[in-house]
Amino acid sequence: MSSIKHAMFAGTLAAAFLAAPSAFAQVSDDVVKIGVLTDMNGPASTPTGKGSVTAAQMAVEDFGGKVLGKPISVVVGDHQLKPDIGASIARKWYDVEQVDLIVDVPVSAVGLAVQNIANEKKKLLIVHSTGTADFHGKFCSPYAIQWVFDTHALAAGTAQAVVKRGGDTWFFITDDYAFGHSLEKDASDVVKKMGGKVLGAVRPPFATPDLSSFVLQAQASKAKIIGIAGGPPNNNNEIKTGSEFGVFKGGQQMAALLELITDVHSLGLQAAQGLLLTTSFYWDMDDKTREWSKRYFAKMNQMPTMWQAGVYSSVMHYLEAIKATGTDDPLKVAAEMRKHPIEDFFARNGKLREDNLMVHDLMLVQVKTPEESKYPWDYYKILAKIPGEEAFGPENPACKLVTKK
Repeated sequence: MSSIKHAMFAGTLAAAFLAAPSAFAQVSDDVVKIGVLTDMNGPASTPTGKGSVTAAQMAVEDFGGKVLGKPISVVVGDHQLKPDIGASIARKWYDVEQVDLIVDVPVSAVGLAVQNIANEKKKLLIVHSTGTADFHGKFCSPYAIQWVFDTHALAAGTAQAVVKRGGDTWFFITDDYAFGHSLEKDASDVVKKMGGKVLGAVRPPFATPDLSSFVLQAQASKAKIIGIAGGPPNNNNEIKTGSEFGVFKGGQQMAALLELITDVHSLGLQAAQGLLLTTSFYWDMDDKTREWSKRYFAKMNQMPTMWQAGVYSSVMHYLEAIKATGTDDPLKVAAEMRKHPIEDFFARNGKLREDNLMVHDLMLVQVKTPEESKYPWDYYKILAKIPGEEAFGPENPACKLVTKK
């Protein structure tokens, strides 16, 4: 009898191992702690900030507040767009406060600084508003994931989709620093490759107060497309100035290589109408995007940016991976995240690649006229879907994580 009982016990134990990883769960410090490291009061606070915190909290609530029987908590830090402050907060979070995952992290300089700390501490980082392609290229890391976009995808994706639609002559207004130059180069390469022409460029310094002369030069070029290669505040001021100077009425179009729905909201449709841009997410795309976005709106009184929606998507995918693996071990969780497609309200045809870039479909959209807009935040006409592989391109051979084929 004893041998039969022993066999039954062994079979029961084996079944438990196979069927219920949570029964043997390993969660460090008995809590899964997620840190939203963002800009709470500065120029990036509207498209990230409190909205990113809200998105992370929504994901935790929708997951049930616990994973593997352990509580999930969200902490918040303000890096003020300063790399040293971001790195300091990350170090304290990982070392002292036992944070398991840091998310959001607007601006590339801060994102790269925090990535260094994540590598050193062997803890996970998922960025949503860090755009540099170097993050998953020469600086790629097994601990650092890029979820929403990179500069190459927005620039190359926009250029490709616009040239296909007949926008084959370009003139660039480019912010005169590394970010702007990168956007211009990626877009220019695609335009030329597809048989289009780049007629010239002007390069205003960051935060130039009067952009009139630069916009007039672009207008005088007679290029079909004026490419806005830069971020706030220049990009929005260039669009506003272009509208005042009759760029759109004159038959030219502006294509912004980085523009968010909150920027369009701030500009107003009168100024932004006709603008072309590429986005990872639009709240009014379909029933799934609308359902989540309306819940978000009820908390924030504004519609989410692609960065904020991406925070929710990644946190949910992260928690699902912990549940599936029975542990919050960073590398095991990241490996599990790479196993499964990402198909949710945020991402279509999403996949986390070996280089830890989440590739998914993008959209080329055009800002509606005031007459076309029928209700609040009804801002975009979707002109084309851009397949993820076309926008993001192949895995970067500079990334040491990529298996050499």
